[in-house]
This record gives sequence, structure tokens and C-alpha cells, in this order.
Amino acid sequence: MCALVLIGVNERGQKRFLAIEDGVRESKHSWLELLRDLKERGLKLAPNLAVGDGALGFWAALEEIFPATRHQRCWVHKTANVLNYLPKSLQARAKAGLHDIWMADTKANAETAFDRFITNYHAKYPKATECLAKDRAALLAFYAFPAEHWIHIRSSNVIESSFATIRHRTDRTKGCLTRDGMLAMIYKLGQSAERSWRRLRGFEWLAKVVEGVKFSDGIEVQMETRVRPKNQPSRVAA
Repeated sequence: MCALVLIGVNERGQKRFLAIEDGVRESKHSWLELLRDLKERGLKLAPNLAVGDGALGFWAALEEIFPATRHQRCWVHKTANVLNYLPKSLQARAKAGLHDIWMADTKANAETAFDRFITNYHAKYPKATECLAKDRAALLAFYAFPAEHWIHIRSSNVIESSFATIRHRTDRTKGCLTRDGMLAMIYKLGQSAERSWRRLRGFEWLAKVVEGVKFSDGIEVQMETRVRPKNQPSRVAA
């Protein structure tokens, strides 16, 4: 059995499980059912950002149910996937190159580091650079959100770390529980893990994100309101 898991953040910055269901990880149909259930339970507005790995079923379903939601690919998963196409002798150096991308302080610097990685490895290891380049926009989406949130939204580690223990327990009980029993155990273990989660850093910015305030390189974009001086005629373009 594969567990499909969604985690959200409330207005107080607390992370909470939104769904734990069984299904097929790569199946669009499985994810569609889960997302439709969320809408029926009250999630009427599209999330601003979805973070996850390369499970194609999830992203395809998200496009159909919440087409306005921005995509952020998990850098932990992407790093592992890229390194798999490189010999072990190069992996440490390549990992440092990838680190330079997602740890850059601005999107422009990240783009520069991204291009440098492609240049360094494309000739000999095209599969590695293709794996990275195909998700370029989704890997750098976090720059349009508050800098305090970056540590939380660059990866899906909150799910991975919590399910390490859950996966261990379910592996040991495999074959001893029914489907409903297994889901109930996963849910209870998830509730236990939830209590140890740290609150989102900079949660006070959440209201502005929801309101649609723009951020660039993690900083709020201040919209200038220009007042025309008195007696100065307005200009009309011909």
C-alpha cells in the first residue's frame, strides 16, 4: 500500500496533516480523488504554493483541480535524482554546485549558479543536467515567497522525516493488518509526529501571502503610489 500525504499550514503557522489516504503514488486518479475530497471538506481557495517531489500523478491532478497554484519541487529529492546520474567520484563536487543554486540569496544568483552547473556537466553527463533543467522554474519558485519561509518550502522534508518512523513501524507489521487497520495506525503515528513539528518561521507573513502581496527574492515588493503635483497636467499618450 502507498500512502498519499498532504500537509498544510494554518494561520498560526502550525503544520497539520490534511490527508492521509492510500492510493497509487504515480496515479493522477488517486491524487484527483484526494484533492476533490479536500475541496468538499472546505478548501475552496487554491493554495498559493504546493511543494513535493516528482510524483507526476500529484502535479497532473493539481493542474486540474487548482490550476492557479504554483509548483515548488523538493530540492532534497531533486539533488538525489541528479546525483544518481553522476559517478560517485564527482558527486560531492556536484552536490556543492547544486547547493550553490538553492542557497543563493537572490533568484538572479541562483540562475547564474544553475547555468554554471549545466555548463560544467552537460557535455559528459547530459542525463544529470536534463533531470535538473526540466524543473527549473519549479525549483526556483520559492524566491517569490517570504525569505523566512524558504527553509520550509524548498523541500518536503517535514513529510519525509515524519514518515521515516512510520515506514519502519508499517514495515514490521506488513501482512498483519487490514487496509483500514494500516491506515488507522499510520494516522495515529502521524498525529504523534505532528506534535513535535516546529511552527512555520515568519508565520506573520502568511496573511500577506494569502492576500496576494508580491515578494521578490524573499522581500515584500513595496508598491509606490505616485501623487501628481498640483497644477501639473496629466500626460496622455497619442
